[in-house]
Amino acid sequence: MKLYVGNLPWSVDDRALQELFASYGDITEAVLIKDKFSGRSKGFGFVTFTNEADAQKAIAEMHEKDVEGRPLTVSEAKPMVPRDNAPRGNDSRNNEPSEAPMANPSELNSQIEDEAAPEVVDDNSDAETAEEGVNTVEEAKEDASSDEPAAEEATEAEETTESKEEAKSE
Repeated sequence: MKLYVGNLPWSVDDRALQELFASYGDITEAVLIKDKFSGRSKGFGFVTFTNEADAQKAIAEMHEKDVEGRPLTVSEAKPMVPRDNAPRGNDSRNNEPSEAPMANPSELNSQIEDEAAPEVVDDNSDAETAEEGVNTVEEAKEDASSDEPAAEEATEAEETTESKEEAKSE
């Protein structure tokens, strides 16, 4: 008989789970369920006994027993019900499959062709650039090459600040 064991402390592993129930009878399997991505315990597991009477005794004595400050939930394991991948909150009485509708590619293409193409706006055109008369990329490169690098201006500014501080200290 297979038992569900819930509300397990995070410190319990497969071996500790088996040790918790070993005194009640012969155990064929003790499995702690873990998150498939992190490997961390999900806080529940299953213990399978060879003898049904031993399993019933374990349920009677271990249900709500305090283990590391947590009351265990022990009951007979129920078979897993297959899911239909329905979104949560759906009415369970609805027997329709919960698959997303497939789009028809020919309908999508006709919708795209019916719509007018959006107007392209050049965000790089500046009022300042238009005033300076820069009309082509080549002119812009020539204009940029005549500018002095910012690093030289910063060095000059630092030198004047230092000379002013020296003058004040004298």
